[in-house]
Amino acid sequence: MTGSNGFAYSSAAFGSTVGIQAETVHNSNVYFVHPDASPQEKYRVGLQLLKDGIPSRAREVITDAIAHGHDTAEVRFHWVLATLSGRTFQDLDAEEVQRLDHVSGIVRNYAGGEWKDALRVTFELLAALSTADGDTGLVLQRMQALSPHQRDAILRHLDLVLTGGLKDGLWAEARERAEAGRFGNDRVNRMWAYFEPDPIGPRAMPPRPSSAAASQAAFPVRAGLFVVVSVFLWLLALVANPASAAIELLVALGAGMTAIHFGRGPWSQEQLPNPTVEPQLPHMRDPAVAGDGFTNRIRHQFDHYFSIRTPHGFTPHEWLGHTAQVRNGLTAEVALLYRESRIGVDRVNWLIRYLAEDARNRHNSGTLFDRRQSQGSAMGKALSGAALAVLVVTALTMLGTIASAGASRTFLAFMVTVGVFWSGRAAASSWLEAQREEHRVARETREYHEQLTARQAAYQSWKSYLDATRPNELEMETWLTYDKTVFIDEALRHYQLTWRDLITHTILMVPASPYKRGRVKGGPWRYSRYHFRLFLVTQDGIREISSELDFADATSGNEQRSNYRFDALSSVQVTENASVGYDLELVLTNGPARRIRVKDADAHQLAPDENAREIAEIDLNSAGFTHTFRLLEGIAADGKGWIERNNPDKLPSFRTGD
Repeated sequence: MTGSNGFAYSSAAFGSTVGIQAETVHNSNVYFVHPDASPQEKYRVGLQLLKDGIPSRAREVITDAIAHGHDTAEVRFHWVLATLSGRTFQDLDAEEVQRLDHVSGIVRNYAGGEWKDALRVTFELLAALSTADGDTGLVLQRMQALSPHQRDAILRHLDLVLTGGLKDGLWAEARERAEAGRFGNDRVNRMWAYFEPDPIGPRAMPPRPSSAAASQAAFPVRAGLFVVVSVFLWLLALVANPASAAIELLVALGAGMTAIHFGRGPWSQEQLPNPTVEPQLPHMRDPAVAGDGFTNRIRHQFDHYFSIRTPHGFTPHEWLGHTAQVRNGLTAEVALLYRESRIGVDRVNWLIRYLAEDARNRHNSGTLFDRRQSQGSAMGKALSGAALAVLVVTALTMLGTIASAGASRTFLAFMVTVGVFWSGRAAASSWLEAQREEHRVARETREYHEQLTARQAAYQSWKSYLDATRPNELEMETWLTYDKTVFIDEALRHYQLTWRDLITHTILMVPASPYKRGRVKGGPWRYSRYHFRLFLVTQDGIREISSELDFADATSGNEQRSNYRFDALSSVQVTENASVGYDLELVLTNGPARRIRVKDADAHQLAPDENAREIAEIDLNSAGFTHTFRLLEGIAADGKGWIERNNPDKLPSFRTGD
């Protein structure tokens, strides 16, 4: 099949997905163009796209801004850069060449200033390319007279266009700038934050619903029955002995009020489990504690953070053993809170880390296993128990008083007393159960708000730190550009080549396994580890140099080199699979096919308003794939005849000057 960008694709895929350790997409509206945006706003977005290494989208947006009337020397300068960024003249179609020629002819119409100067110098550079041995000294002098940011932009975006002696005259400055700036802006200590996923918001276990409805409904009936039988018992005692009944009533009322007053708090509190032996875990049938992959990853992270956040006097092994049940409970809680979000564990690491620190701090303060039992609770239970004992004795005394008046009422009094005890116990049970539920809901609600507030503070602290540390797209693109420059310079030095010796070059940047990857919405994937593959094309053939780069600290290794003639490259093919990614296959006449994974699949990471084909094209252009494929495809088709087809005399010429 043939893709929208003209590449030949095969529907079959080979190889497995490159090992991905983590991937994240940062939400951003920096590349979003509102349908009603002004031309000036469209240009601003296009300029940002160009700076951040997305020239294909920048061309579209800046062209749209020009079409709607925003046409200045500055806009045209950046439009020219976007048109040529990451491309050679062979990559342009006829219409694009005509547009460039048209702009070169209207430079004189723009108002004077630094941007008109930059636009004029750009076309002078392009015009100098069509003269193989022309004098480039004057145009280089004018180039040096531009402001540093204009000069840097030209060198960066016209990298593949500028060749030969012209490139030699500019290369020393580009190399020095790359060597001086590749570790700028604290790259080594900040790069990790780009690949750190945005943390998911804080959550806490909400209070369980109250189950006191049945007890609250039963209490009035049971309490009413207790009052009726108690009054009947007292009336029997009053008939038998009024004086004793009056005293017994006063004692019973006092004991009852005392029992209620001192027992209301202690007896109505639920018995909290001892977390050292009875962790509060969800029901074991819940999938969150059934040993699934998500829960196991949560458990692994708790073990990790508990082992590196140990209190003084504990070894990691001792602390893990001491807090085993606490970690089990926290693992189940976090798994239950976040499993339905279908997130990676790395998005909740901030919470796991905070809970590990909180456990250490609570141990240091002596509250890690606090059961919230107070001395006042024990005293209240004792006083209420004594009052209940007095109440029982008083009831039995009333029974004795009734029995002393005659045996005829003894059986009736006994039955009434039994009714008093049964109804009183039932009423007290319902009342206490309702009170326990009320206290439990109040306690869990209080704890929920306390935990959520504390976790919200931890979340905001981590997110603020992450936002302040994470490099922006311009910084990431700048570091990557500098790394490419240094890599190319080292290759030229190794082969003792100058830019005059090269016909052209191309560099392919693909992920190196294993890696982390991240991007902003609408932007290309960026990787924690790259595999740079440089093709230097000379009159004698192709020199290929590859090396793996750790993007965080710019260390490289596993370098490989190979040389082959033009006719040794027999075919080039791209394999695309939506579930796997893109692969480039180079077939040499004197060896097996060489397969290069260009990018992994990312359809599962796209936002609903992102176009899969557009994002894929952005990724491929960012990797240098588009130019590399066309270059190698042309060489495979024409062999050494490709050189004649790319003769400088056949390059387009542009008008210069006013």
